[in-house]
Order: sequence, then structure tokens, then C-alpha cells
Amino acid sequence: MARKVTSQDVAREAGVSRSAVSMVLNGRAEGAISAVNQKAVREAAERLGYRPNRIAQSLRDQTSHTIGVISDSIVTGAFGGPMLAGASVRAAESDYVLLVMGSDGRTDRNAEFIDALLARQVDGLIYAAEGMTAWAPPRIFRREPHILLNAFDPSGGSTGVVCDEVEGGYRATRLLLDAGHRDIVALTGTPDVEATGRRSAGHQRALAEAGIRGRELVCGWEIDRGLDLGTRVLEAEDRPTGVVCANDRVAAGVLLAAARLGLRVPEDVSVVGYDDDPNVAPQLGLSTVGIPHREMGVRAVDLLLGSLGEASLPGGEVVVPTPVMRRGSVAPPSR
Repeated sequence: MARKVTSQDVAREAGVSRSAVSMVLNGRAEGAISAVNQKAVREAAERLGYRPNRIAQSLRDQTSHTIGVISDSIVTGAFGGPMLAGASVRAAESDYVLLVMGSDGRTDRNAEFIDALLARQVDGLIYAAEGMTAWAPPRIFRREPHILLNAFDPSGGSTGVVCDEVEGGYRATRLLLDAGHRDIVALTGTPDVEATGRRSAGHQRALAEAGIRGRELVCGWEIDRGLDLGTRVLEAEDRPTGVVCANDRVAAGVLLAAARLGLRVPEDVSVVGYDDDPNVAPQLGLSTVGIPHREMGVRAVDLLLGSLGEASLPGGEVVVPTPVMRRGSVAPPSR
């Protein structure tokens, strides 16, 4: 087995002291080590394949450079990947790693997971949810540097990074209004989901600005519900010219309903989804509003790392804008 390269090896290769190697590789060399020697140390470390001893560094600076993440179904769900990817990449840029523990929806295990992460001396905690969730952090969680991701504290005491669902609902409806539609039906998600009410508020604001009244029907989140309710809406005498949907799966059901009824999209009816599901929306040419999962993960880590320094967390909700994806399912109404 090859011997592990040490900082002494790097020092010998670069022709400097071991302390100089430590200062350069730990970012403390400016003003103390010449630029020439800094370059020599970095090049020597690269040639030798030197990797700093993180455990030794942790003992010196009393940090683990680890962030503990407790999640609900984000690890196994459809939308968790980009959120964790954004958080992981951003953490790595600051020489931190994420330690993720997924409860698979079993909230009764949160206390167990918090204890396990704290026993591993994590520097901070993140609670991450797949869908926007209200979560009241327990006292042991609040005592540590922490942040919520795609979740919010009902009391406002903890900072939560969430997407701007109200603005998202507004932008989804504006896609139809800006194309000239005035007869619009919204097929909403279930009322037990926080995002439903927020998106509905944005939808109603857009309609109010346009001076029109639309129709809202509770639909749900799956393709079969979009097909069933979409069929009823599109075969009715008062068929709308535009339909805005709870998510892209519902929109896929509405597109299928239109095809079965012999209606053309977007010539006879325009359809807007939500989520920008990579497995649905691009393939169907669906205009939709995205959820910025990756950007939310990045923002959460930025804020948490800042709080480990001298920055203070803002408290309450930190909202990340929702992007609009314009594709081929929206056009001006033909009637």
C-alpha cells in the first residue's frame, strides 16, 4: 500500500517550511507568505496528490465542516435531487460536506436523527422537505445553527428558504392572460397542501388585475384526475379557452382529455402546468412555472454558512423566484 502523502512531503517538495504549507492550504498565507512560495506549495501539493487531514484540521479549529440534513421524503421523492445537489455543490465550494438522513416521511424519527447528527459534531442543521411544508423545529434543533429548506416555521422564529408560490400562481395565470385569454379555469391541488392556497392567491390576483372572474375547481395532483376533470371541463358548453393546472401531471391529463375530444392544443384550448417536471413538461411542449429546487438548496447553504460566521439570519421566509417556461401549449384564443 502506498504511503500517504503528508504536509512535510509537500514542504520538502516546495522548499518551504511545514507551517508555510499549512498557512497556504488553509487560506491564511496572504501577507505572510510570498506569492512565489504560495504558488510553489500549491503546485507541489497538486503534483504529489496531497489531501489535507480533515480530522486533524477539525481538532484544531473545533469544526467538523459537516452540515447535517434531516429530510422527509426528499431522498426518494421526484424533486429532491436538484435541491440536495444545489446544497451539496455549494457546501463543497466552502469545503463542507452534507450528511443526509432521510425519514421517508416518518416524522416520529426526527428527534432520533437530530441526536445522531449532533453526536457527529455537525456544524449546522438543515431540515429539508420535498414539498413546501410547515414545520415547527423542536428546541434541540433551534439551539443549533439551522435553516429550513422548502419548509417554514409557522412561528416565524426560524428562517425557511421557500419558492415564491404566490408569484408562481400569478405568473402561471399571466401566461394565459398575456396571450389574450379571458375565459380561464384553474384546476387546483388539494387544500391540505400549503402550496395550493398560495398559488390560488396568486391566480386570483392576476385575474383581479385583469378585471375578470375565473373558475377554480379542486382537482388534485395526478394524471388521472387531470383526465377526468379535464374531460368534464372541456366537453361542457361553457368550455374555457385556457386551463391552468395544479402541476404538470394534471396538465398532461388535460392534454389527453383534449386529444380524446378532438380539441387541438393550443389552437382550441391553451394549457399551463406547474413544476416544470423534467419528465413531463419538455416532452409535452408544456408551458409551465418551475420550482427553483437547485437555487433553493444553494440559498439555504449560503445563509447557513453565513450564520456560522458573522452574518445573522433574516428570520421568517426567504423566497426564491419561480421561473416561467414558455413552450407550445399557449396561444391566443381562437374565439
